[in-house]
Amino acid sequence: MNTPAATRPAGPRQAAQAGVERSPVTQRSRAYQGFQQQIIDARIRPGQFVSQRELMELLEMPLAAVRELVPRLEAAGLIKAVPQRGLQIASVDMKLIRNAWQVRAMVEREAVVHFARVASAETIAGLIEAHEAILERALKPQPDAQLEKDAQAVDWGLHDLMVDSIGNEILSEIYRVNSLHVRLIRYDADSMRPVQVVPAMREHLQFLHALAAKDGEGALAHMMAHIEESKHRVLTGMLRVGQLPGSV
Repeated sequence: MNTPAATRPAGPRQAAQAGVERSPVTQRSRAYQGFQQQIIDARIRPGQFVSQRELMELLEMPLAAVRELVPRLEAAGLIKAVPQRGLQIASVDMKLIRNAWQVRAMVEREAVVHFARVASAETIAGLIEAHEAILERALKPQPDAQLEKDAQAVDWGLHDLMVDSIGNEILSEIYRVNSLHVRLIRYDADSMRPVQVVPAMREHLQFLHALAAKDGEGALAHMMAHIEESKHRVLTGMLRVGQLPGSV
């Protein structure tokens, strides 16, 4: 089997050239991954203003990498430059919520149809086991402190796995960016986050059991209902505590 050029061992001269030519790209990629993690870990708030210097400290990256990162974040709609104020993290409003969940529904509809065809019984069984374990922990009188983080990993892990199973890198990237918008929205609905775990796990399990029964149409219906219910939970929580500007 031929080894792709990108994975072949490089000689000293090639390695030196790669260090010069590829380092900025690698740093930009690391900076973007770091920014994603800040959102996932809820360390960046929607609407928050940050400077490039502050991003350097948050991401632990040099200024050059942050400067290269900013246009990518702007293009993704995750930040915008505000004259005399700096960089603003995307704010949450009805337009963002509507757009983000519409993208979710469009991409995941295709993902579910494909996943139902290709997912093995072993994969589905493993997913069911992971979800049942989270649900069991969530139903305890005093859920553990690690529950929410683990629940998010299982929750988003399923969605990411389905989308990635299509094998379309462009679609996966679109989905990953959109999922960051969804996570920003969910951060604003902070008061609702602890009580979202149980219904989310139960909805996922309905979907997974339909897959296990080889009921593709039922699986699709369950996933589309789950996406709609997740939007409804966020909207209800945000409107109740007055975090959402405007009305539905």
